[in-house]
Amino acid sequence: MKLKKNQIDDQNIQLALTIEKADYEEKERKRLAQYRKNAEFKGFRKGMVPPALIKKFYGAQALSESVNEAIGEGLQKFIDEQKLRLLGEPIPSETQPEIEWEDGKDFDFLFDMAIYPEVSIAAGKDDVINKYSITLSEKDKAPMIDGLKKYYEENKQEKTDEDIAKEVEERLKAQYANEAEWRVGKDIRDYFVEKANIALPEDFLKRWLIYANEGKVSKEDVEKDFEGFLKDFRWQLVRDAFMKNYGFKIEKEDLEKEARGYVAYQYAMYGMANVPEDILAQQAQEVLSDRRQLDRIIEQSEDRKVLEKLKEEVTLKSKRISAEKFRELK
Repeated sequence: MKLKKNQIDDQNIQLALTIEKADYEEKERKRLAQYRKNAEFKGFRKGMVPPALIKKFYGAQALSESVNEAIGEGLQKFIDEQKLRLLGEPIPSETQPEIEWEDGKDFDFLFDMAIYPEVSIAAGKDDVINKYSITLSEKDKAPMIDGLKKYYEENKQEKTDEDIAKEVEERLKAQYANEAEWRVGKDIRDYFVEKANIALPEDFLKRWLIYANEGKVSKEDVEKDFEGFLKDFRWQLVRDAFMKNYGFKIEKEDLEKEARGYVAYQYAMYGMANVPEDILAQQAQEVLSDRRQLDRIIEQSEDRKVLEKLKEEVTLKSKRISAEKFRELK
C-alpha cells in the first residue's frame, strides 16, 4: 500500500492511495471461499462448486469488496498516523481516474479530505448584546381585543371590557417576553459566529453533502440551502468550543428534562396542560429511544447550556422597542 499526501491548503488535503495486490489478495481469497461455501449451483453439492466457477460468477464482486476494504484500512491508517480530525469523511476526488477492475493488478485512488477547523473563542463583559423589551401599545392590543369580544359573544360568555383588556395585556406581555427571549438567543448566536470568523472549505462541503446523502440531494438542492447550512454549522462549531471551554457535558438528566419539555410543549399545542408527570416521563423515554430525536434533543440541551452561560458572561444591554420595530429586525 502506498500513501502520498498533497496538502492543497490549510483546510484541504488530497491523498493518493495505491492498493497493491498484496493488500487485497488474502481478503479476496477469503471472500471467494465464503461464496463457495454458500453457493448452490445445479449439478453440485452445496459447498462443492469448483473454485473456477465461483470466481467466474463472483470474482468481480469479491475483488471490488476486497479492494474497498483495503481502501478503508488505508484511509484509517493515514488519518491515525497524521492525527487528523476531519470534517465529514474522505470523498473520491473529482480528478479520480477511471478504474479498470482487473484481478492481480494495483489500483490507484485519489481522495479529498478537509480538516476540522480549530475554533478559539471567549466571552466577556466587552461583548455587548441587545436585550429587547417590547412595549405594548393600544394599537397592538386592538385586534386581539376585537377577536376576544367576538369569541365571547359567540360563545355567550359574559366578559366586561375591562376583563378583556386585562386578559389581552397579560397574553401579549407573555408573548412579547417569549419573543424577546428568543431574540436574545438568536443575537448571541449570530454575534459569536461572526466573532469567531470561521473559515470553512465550502467547495468540499458542497461535494460532501451530495456524497453523504448518496444522491438523494442534487447540486441545486445544496446550493439553495447552503448559506443556511453554513450558518448552522458555524454555530455548532462555536457551541462545541464553548462546551469545551466551560467543561460542560450533557448528562442523562439533561436529556430527560429536555425531552419532557418537548413532550409537554406538544401537548400544550393541542390545548392540553397539566399532563401527569408519569405520562410525560414515559413519552420522553420514547422520544429519546429514536436516534434522530435523540440527536435533536442533544443539540437543544447543548444550546440551552451554552446560551444560559453566555447570558451571564456578556453584557446584555436593555433596549425598549415597539412591536412594529421589533418585527423589522433582521
